Amino acid sequence: MAGFAQRVPALVDITMVAHPSVTLFVDLSEGAGPAYDAHGRRERGSVVVGLTPGVLRVSGAETEQCRCLQIRLSPVVAATVLGASTELVGSVVPPADVWGRDAGRTEDRLRAATSWDERFTIVADVLGRRLDARPPRDPEVAAAWSRMLNGRGQVRVDDLAGELGWSRKRLWSRFRSQVGLTPKLAARLVRFDHAAHLLAAGDAAATVAAATGYVDQSHLHREVRAFTGVTPTAVAAAPWLGFDDVAWPAPSADLPPSDGSP
Repeated sequence: MAGFAQRVPALVDITMVAHPSVTLFVDLSEGAGPAYDAHGRRERGSVVVGLTPGVLRVSGAETEQCRCLQIRLSPVVAATVLGASTELVGSVVPPADVWGRDAGRTEDRLRAATSWDERFTIVADVLGRRLDARPPRDPEVAAAWSRMLNGRGQVRVDDLAGELGWSRKRLWSRFRSQVGLTPKLAARLVRFDHAAHLLAAGDAAATVAAATGYVDQSHLHREVRAFTGVTPTAVAAAPWLGFDDVAWPAPSADLPPSDGSP
């Protein structure tokens, strides 16, 4: 989770970059709040953004104070907490569509809170209770997702299936039914995310392509286009990535990469 609060002196128009998580934006601003545009559909205020949302723009009018709580869930956790991760793929929807009446009640509690620590505690409690109340997803699917993150997307589906003791067909079927993406596309998304952050850090496209396992710079260019609709140069300058390392600092070297669990 990360909390954002700042004065916005002018119109806002930001292109979000695809991330390997299901993301909840809880709008706590005064007034109308930001608008999210994807696939010709516009949602305003709080939203849930599924995996691979395509070209997603965030815009808003000049406002005195913008306040937003952003929650990233691994798709395995989201499948349990929301019960709708597969339906969320490629979409942007209001929280009530997947959370029911609890969405409005939780947002009211977050608005009434007086600090970010209090808001984080509220969210952790709500998510924890939903996780405890629902049957967990296949541990093999969770393990496959963690393996993709740890390998930064550079994993072969056949090797992954072998590690889990499943056939390729079974892994493909179970993973897609619970995450909403095929294992291959999920690995591509994780690898793209790693590449996007290297681009944002100022690394040259050719260097990034070699470091992240793409065949060449053209291959990287095609993947960036597929996930964002823009060029690697545009992704490198995307303001959305500019504060990622501040809001979600990298884990220390002696810790394994997080699986995105709350």
